[in-house]
Order: sequence, then C-alpha cells, then structure tokens
Amino acid sequence: MADFKHLIAMTDDNGLLQFSHCDLPDPNSGYTLDDNARALLASIFSADGKELAGCYASNLYRSQRPDGSWSNFQLGNQFSSSFDSEDSVGRALLACCVGAVSNWPEIRKLCIDMLTRNLPRAFDFTSPRAIAYTLLGLCKGEIPVFPEKLLQIISLLSNRLIGLYQTKHHHDWLWFEDYFTYCNGILPQALFAVYTVNGDKKALKIGYDSLNFLNGILFRKGYLNIIGNQGWYRKGESIALFDQQPVDAASAYFACMEAYQAIGYQEYLELAGMAHAWFRGKNIHKLSLHNSKTGGCFDALTAGGLNLNQGAESTLSLLLCDLQAEGNMELQAEGGSSS
Repeated sequence: MADFKHLIAMTDDNGLLQFSHCDLPDPNSGYTLDDNARALLASIFSADGKELAGCYASNLYRSQRPDGSWSNFQLGNQFSSSFDSEDSVGRALLACCVGAVSNWPEIRKLCIDMLTRNLPRAFDFTSPRAIAYTLLGLCKGEIPVFPEKLLQIISLLSNRLIGLYQTKHHHDWLWFEDYFTYCNGILPQALFAVYTVNGDKKALKIGYDSLNFLNGILFRKGYLNIIGNQGWYRKGESIALFDQQPVDAASAYFACMEAYQAIGYQEYLELAGMAHAWFRGKNIHKLSLHNSKTGGCFDALTAGGLNLNQGAESTLSLLLCDLQAEGNMELQAEGGSSS
C-alpha cells in the first residue's frame, strides 16, 4: 500500500526537502523543482492529499520567476539558477497539467496560472526528456490552457521527438540518442500517450520499436537490471551495472504501463509488474529498497549493496508506482483532446 510517512517527514512549510541522511531529512539540502513536481503528482492522486498538494503547488509557484521561467533549486530563502535544467521544467509542466484538471479549485488555479506563463517556453526545449514530460502532461486530460491549440502543440512537440529518433536510430540501435542515461522510459512513453490522444501511427511505431529496444536491454537477465549511473550505456560500449536508481525503475514501470494502456499487449503489463517488483527485491542483489518502517525508499543499489539514504526522488519513485499499481493514479488519457 502506498505509504506517505517518509514523504510527510521530508516536507516542511516550504515544500519537500531534497535529501536525507539515512531516514533523517537534511534541511541543508534545499528544495528542487522536480522533486516538488513529483510530490505534487503523488499528492493529487491521494484521496486525502489536498494539504500536501497545496504545499507542493505553492513551492512550484514561488519557484517561478516573473517571466515564467523556473528556478530548480532553493536553499533557505534564496533561489539559484545554477542548477536550472529543462528536464526539471518538463517535470513541473507535467505536474501542472495534471494539477490543472484536479478536483481541488485552489490547486487548479495555481497550476493553470503556472502553465499559462511557462508552456510557450516548451517550444524552445532541446532536451528530449523535457519535451517528453511536457507531452505526457498535455496528453492527460482537457488542459484548460490554450485549448484551441492543444492538438497543434502536441503534434509539434511529438514531431520534435520523432525527428530526434529518425536522426539517431539505425537498424540495430532503435533509440533517440547515441546513449542511454536516466529516465529513458519517458521517451517512448510520451509517444504512446500521443498515439492515445491523436491516433498518430508514426508516434505509435516509434514508441513501440524504441520501448521494445529499451526493454530488451533492461530485462535482459529476466528481471529489471537498470542501466547504472556510473557510466550509463553508450552505443558500442558496455552497460554500467551500478548505481541503479529507483527513478529509473519507475520510468520503466510507467513506460510499460502506458504501452499496455495504449495497445493492450499483455507483455507490457507483465514487464511493468517486474519493474515494480524491482523495488521489493526482484533485482540484481535480491534486496528490497522499501523501508517498511519509515515508508521511504533507499536511494540506490550500489556494487556493495544499498545506499541507505532515503531522499525525495527515490521515495517518490516508489510511491508513484505504488499509487498507480493500486489504481489510485490513472495516467491514461480520459478523452484527451479530440478534433
């Protein structure tokens, strides 16, 4: 069952702290845009998450500059541009898209305002993940921001992803880049979401081919074996085994669930189940990353075992997977936008 205990412990009046020392929140680690965006998503899909959602939405709102751009890092009362990234903004846009159609008027108002000020900036994204997070958000409901242009925006951004794939892929390398790094699943996931909304067969074909290529790497041992962040995986080189991070298990899980919801192939549901099981011991070390006492999630599988810190990103990765597995988090398009 989805457990919010550690998330609540990591949250103060300003938002969600970034890191912890083991299970003790680190107030000196500050707050990041992408962590609070993930937390906003999780709280929206909790029946009693209104207060938490208000806290995280307010954090995102305060992090937005007058020109609509976002600061990704805050320490004390100071916002820093040193850690700004398109990917964190993409996650914020995804969270705001979901918040813009939530049942809570206060959350809707904040999210619609943030979207209105920032969404036009998405056209300048160069990061494929930032484009994909934004696309996923736009495909998840009747977003009340530029509604008359929504299908056009989805088509424009999806064509950017498709163009990246067409430039980089070869017969034995069905991918958008010359390497795999973190959260790879979001790229095919976004294209499956696009297909669900507008029936784009090219998006479906590329989503299908690229996800199958990714899954062939991730599940090559018969269980989820994440590409490690100590070297990643570059075309023609070896796959790094460690450190394996929970955010990448969540990315694999959501990509497979999106594919299953889009085209109904049972194999994707089974692979999603294996990705979810990674958190609780079906992994290279046969170790559970879930701390049942605190409700947190350990930060990584390392070569020596577990990284016992339980930061925001890892805890939310498990929490978001648990929420969808329980049926509380519906990420399939509900009507989406129709012409």
